[in-house]
Amino acid sequence: MFYPMMIKLDNKKVTIVGGGKVAFRKAKKFMEFNCDIKVVSPSFIKDFDSIDVKLINDEYKEDYLKESFIVIAAASNKKVNEDISSYCKENDIMCNRADNRDLSDFIVPSSVKRGDLVISVSTMGNSPSLASKIRKELESNYGIEYEEYVNILGDIRDLVLEKCTDKDEKKRILNELVNLDIEELKKRRLDYENNSWN
Repeated sequence: MFYPMMIKLDNKKVTIVGGGKVAFRKAKKFMEFNCDIKVVSPSFIKDFDSIDVKLINDEYKEDYLKESFIVIAAASNKKVNEDISSYCKENDIMCNRADNRDLSDFIVPSSVKRGDLVISVSTMGNSPSLASKIRKELESNYGIEYEEYVNILGDIRDLVLEKCTDKDEKKRILNELVNLDIEELKKRRLDYENNSWN
């Protein structure tokens, strides 16, 4: 059973072995989370030209995995993926095998990212197609405007926690905020900055 959690990846080393569509999708998604990505493969599909990650044009070698925080085994060769998985287990590195959920330390859910709003969907690997379908529905329901919306909510939360001393009032205000539209939130943020709580 996989446990859902958010992991801070800032500047962490992520190594992806493979140069095909799966490796490309994984690399593109990791790019959203400010990590240090390198992709190792003797060849790469053309899509890799469109993203800014370190590409190492070579066969898999254990040295490429050293100091990795996370490894994705997405090679087209099953034996290579087995070797990667074994090395990671021996060296306490979290590994995802794109070709074998049961031999993975973690799986990657389908997700929508709007700034600090991240919504993830997983079927625990039973139906990636269903997870993808739900993700697309979420993308249409939660557009790019939610990036600013969540940022403003965060600003107001900080102001409320800092300036409001009544515990019940804090809770009431924070619960009420999520029912306001973005223009109302902007006004509320300005009010709280000026210590107006009415």
